[in-house]
Amino acid sequence: MKTKLILSIFFGVLLWSCSQNTENQEVKTTPTKQADFALAIHGGAGTILKENMTPEQDAAYRAKLKEALDAGYAVLESGCTALDAVVSAVMVMEDSPLFNAGKGAVFTNEGKNEMDAAIMNGIDRNAGAVAGLTKVKNPITAARAVMENSPHVFMTGAGAEQFAEEQNLEFVSPDYFYTDFRFEQLEKIRETEKTELDHSSLLEMELGDPFFKDRKFGTVGAVALDKNGNIAAATSTGGMTNKRYGRVGDVPIIGAGTYADNETCAVSATGHGEYFIRNVVGHEIASLIRYGRKSLSEAADEVVMKQLVEMGGSGGIISIDRNGNIAMPFNSEGMYRGYRKAGEEAKTFIYKDEN
Repeated sequence: MKTKLILSIFFGVLLWSCSQNTENQEVKTTPTKQADFALAIHGGAGTILKENMTPEQDAAYRAKLKEALDAGYAVLESGCTALDAVVSAVMVMEDSPLFNAGKGAVFTNEGKNEMDAAIMNGIDRNAGAVAGLTKVKNPITAARAVMENSPHVFMTGAGAEQFAEEQNLEFVSPDYFYTDFRFEQLEKIRETEKTELDHSSLLEMELGDPFFKDRKFGTVGAVALDKNGNIAAATSTGGMTNKRYGRVGDVPIIGAGTYADNETCAVSATGHGEYFIRNVVGHEIASLIRYGRKSLSEAADEVVMKQLVEMGGSGGIISIDRNGNIAMPFNSEGMYRGYRKAGEEAKTFIYKDEN
């Protein structure tokens, strides 16, 4: 009885919290019937080969992906919004050293961790983004604060962190983001700069050297559909290993690495950001649905497997529409990914040959 009472109180507080967060979000759509709910996540794409993974590493990644899916699923099942769900799922991955976001963020050429994040709400296409964060524990919470509590969409650097502090978000010492593996990865790549390597030599090292694996890639993201038929997307990243000069990738650029619109789809991308920016990947997929009358799967494949490939861009996306359809194409060797639909168990995948 005591346990049931505690659980009843917990879910009562959770539902009250959701209602407080969403009272200003009923802007455009009032669905006539309750939709099923679902979400999909990714933990980055890149040169992810089965032969380079130990059974222990494989199990650790799948367990963390499942944890993120279960966290987002619990939020959706309780009746909260897609926005709440994508934040919950992304925070699980930001807190894990396994992924290039938050705790596991890669290092810049200067030996710092600089993180970017973005979020977008499909019901009104409101969005928030941050770049160059160094002290906010969960960058996705800063992106959401920009969206909900400021007149702006995109904040960077010291200004973004000042705003985050005013929002009472959790701050940590920059040392919190340090991991031995990521720092060794930086050192290894720095060493190669002392010699000249052609493109084929770099590709060979990416395939065979774990320090080069994912040097250009690494992002976490989530897309979700809630019980009210609304969708949302969230993405977070530590960027590119050894990046210089304040480089910012596609993740915080609305329409490139992150996009959501109830009338089309929600998209979170992972890959070589420069190509995703130039292709405006998220918005391009949505446009093919809106104007090209393509299905979600057709539009996602057109952009990821054709347009990006023709330009030489590698990576992938996760996407969802308001009917609960999910598409997760990628043109790299692998992508940490998974999904969970209402009434189903979580499904996780890593390699190219998994369905």
